[in-house]
Amino acid sequence: FCRKSKGKPNGKKPAPEEKKLYLEPEYTKSRITDFEFKELVMLPREIDLNEWLASNTTTFFHHINLQYSTISEFCTGESCQTMAACNTQYYWYDERGKKIKCTAPQYVDFVMSSVQKLVTDEDVFPTKYGKEFPNSFESLVKKICKYLFHVLAHIYSSHFKETLALELHGHLNTLYTHFILFIREFNLVDPKETTIMDDLTEVLCSSSSGSSSNGSGNGSSNSAGAQNHVKER
Repeated sequence: FCRKSKGKPNGKKPAPEEKKLYLEPEYTKSRITDFEFKELVMLPREIDLNEWLASNTTTFFHHINLQYSTISEFCTGESCQTMAACNTQYYWYDERGKKIKCTAPQYVDFVMSSVQKLVTDEDVFPTKYGKEFPNSFESLVKKICKYLFHVLAHIYSSHFKETLALELHGHLNTLYTHFILFIREFNLVDPKETTIMDDLTEVLCSSSSGSSSNGSGNGSSNSAGAQNHVKER
């Protein structure tokens, strides 16, 4: 799964891509459940779509926040000077659309505090009976899911060793599988956004029940091949 870097003549030779530890079969096999997540993410017949998106998005936010907190002491301004995943660098954009270059812990803090604000806002994520969801609800859910994906991708690419040391890789794989199948089911994140993790997605999601993890599945075949030069988002 390690693809050769396609160096671009921009004065700097890209660093050779490290072997991705999280793709090692002994680790991709690890899950905390063999549950069939493809069924779990489907909209139940009697539930309103927005209700389903709201409850799942809130749950994923809490779980991803918790997963990040387990390695947060290793994610510092010194160790993670940019918010990067594989060879993609992410920038935060403030309310006025101004691009902010920040360290990974700052970026994750921006993500978690802005999502916390949204999911606890009754006008956006209503919990009281009879209260309507705003027209912008789906686009807000898409935004939240994109940011949560960035956090998961950063944990895998920069903190998988620590996750392994804590023996939490089974939790991380299970959470990632559930999240990816959910965002695919409802087209919540542009596939171009998730391309950087296609190799992992194919291994984990080709059979969403954890017993089979040889990665021969029918995930997207146009995997992350040409993604190796540093990109900005």
